[in-house]
Amino acid sequence: MTLKEMDLEYVLHTYARNYVNFKNGIDATLYDEEGKDYIDFTSGIGVVSVGHGNKRLSEAICEQAKNIIHISNLYLIEPQAILAKRLVELSGYDMRLFFANSGAEANEGAIKIARKYGEVDGEIKRYKIITLKHSFHGRTITALKATGQEAMHNYFGPFPDGFVYAENIDEIEKLIDEHTVAVMIELIQGEGGVEPQDKEKVQNLAKMLKEKDVLLIVDEVQTGIYRTGELLASNLYEIEPDIITLAKGLGGGVPIGAIMTSLKDIFKPGDHGSTFGGNYLSTRAANEVIDILEEYKNSGRLDELMIYFEDKLKEIAKRYENLFEKEVGIGFMRGLRAKSADIQSKLLQKSFENRVLVLKAGRNTVRFLPPLTISKDEINEGIERFEKAIKSLEQ
Repeated sequence: MTLKEMDLEYVLHTYARNYVNFKNGIDATLYDEEGKDYIDFTSGIGVVSVGHGNKRLSEAICEQAKNIIHISNLYLIEPQAILAKRLVELSGYDMRLFFANSGAEANEGAIKIARKYGEVDGEIKRYKIITLKHSFHGRTITALKATGQEAMHNYFGPFPDGFVYAENIDEIEKLIDEHTVAVMIELIQGEGGVEPQDKEKVQNLAKMLKEKDVLLIVDEVQTGIYRTGELLASNLYEIEPDIITLAKGLGGGVPIGAIMTSLKDIFKPGDHGSTFGGNYLSTRAANEVIDILEEYKNSGRLDELMIYFEDKLKEIAKRYENLFEKEVGIGFMRGLRAKSADIQSKLLQKSFENRVLVLKAGRNTVRFLPPLTISKDEINEGIERFEKAIKSLEQ
């Protein structure tokens, strides 16, 4: 039985896989079992923030694994406390953290915080949460209902009540009523087409919500941990949310999620929990990721390569105006908006055939989420292969 046959026989068919067997990787380059190299512009969907095979991260993980991997949150976890302190100090926000295992879990926890905030003397007074159409907040039942894409809601109902979808930021205020407790947004919609929100509109929204005592939850599962050039996209947008959720790039590949909140005493013991969340292994890895990326940011190298990558994609968008509407995104969270779903689909497949990995996103967008430590040579090689894929469409 081949590996592909084994996968098809024993693994649930929830992914439209490309059947390639990667054996190792160095930074933004992956190698399959035949030794062929692939330029990775996906970083495991924004997860492998410090690249594949990062020596510092692997050594930190190995060192921790030799001592303690897990003890549970019933006891003090040294790297967890250190990570919480660092994220608070680097963000500049006066917050406390809860650690989970994924972005969906972090968003579930954020929703629970908002719902508890809406209670008065144990009675539910406010429970509605407004999210945006085209948003994506996770695959669990509640996070899926928070996702403002109707297609995502097929088959899995009945869903929890209390979610309202705004067409855009401009529409949010008129949807707020006496039962509204929070607004939950992505500052850049990833699955929704790498679509950045307007900075001034976001700032006005944050001010209005504060005046109305409605919580602002910012889903930074994809935008967080220097993906946009700053530790948080919230820093870039110069706002102070009440709740921020993190995951993906925080662990560099080790599963971890986090909730940051200014509601520092909202939860009491027993209100929320996680068996694995924030254990020794995941928080030790996350601390090393933060070390690496903070140094990289301070060196100026991160900003330099983000600009370089952006310029390359803008050149492609201009050169192939027959295929693309525009280039979109911020930092190393970018996209090329194709003129049709057919162009997008064919280009994803042709890119894979030319050994450059890219992603699909909404609004017919080809999405790019390279490792933050990608080299200029890897950018050049990846763009060259991507352009070959484009040219193969025109033949």
